[in-house]
Amino acid sequence: MDISATAALWFAPFVIPICLYVGFSDMRAMKIPNYTVVALFAVYVVVGLIALPLDTYLWRFVHLLVVLVAGIALNAGGVMGAGDAKFAAAAAPMIHIGDLRFLMALFAATLLAAFVAHRIGKFTGLRRLAPDWKSWQTGSKFPMGLALGGTLALYLGLGAYFGK
Repeated sequence: MDISATAALWFAPFVIPICLYVGFSDMRAMKIPNYTVVALFAVYVVVGLIALPLDTYLWRFVHLLVVLVAGIALNAGGVMGAGDAKFAAAAAPMIHIGDLRFLMALFAATLLAAFVAHRIGKFTGLRRLAPDWKSWQTGSKFPMGLALGGTLALYLGLGAYFGK
């Protein structure tokens, strides 16, 4: 992995709890709250100054803009929710561009696992643990925050162990 283990270790303790909450919130209400996106961005703004060289830190704001523009386009096309687009944009600066192919594979695996786990919960007795969650009643819609948050958390965890 191209992410530095040091940067991943700096980001992980602040980002992973946000990722867990995003997954929970999206399953419960089918929404990723704006304050979680702002918190994720704030973690990058503050911790990024410590974890990354200044030139890298500044250039990674371009990642945010590119992913935000793509997310807005995908949202306008009905492909993804606005909260998903904002979360992906706020997460983008923490991703090393050299890890993009790995990240796409990790996202695909995480999406598949999250989808299967969600459907198992939805169609079994596990549903009784949280009977009022909106994601159980949305038909074919899926709480993508579960997969997005899981991907970022796994990426940072793997980066802390396997990073440069």
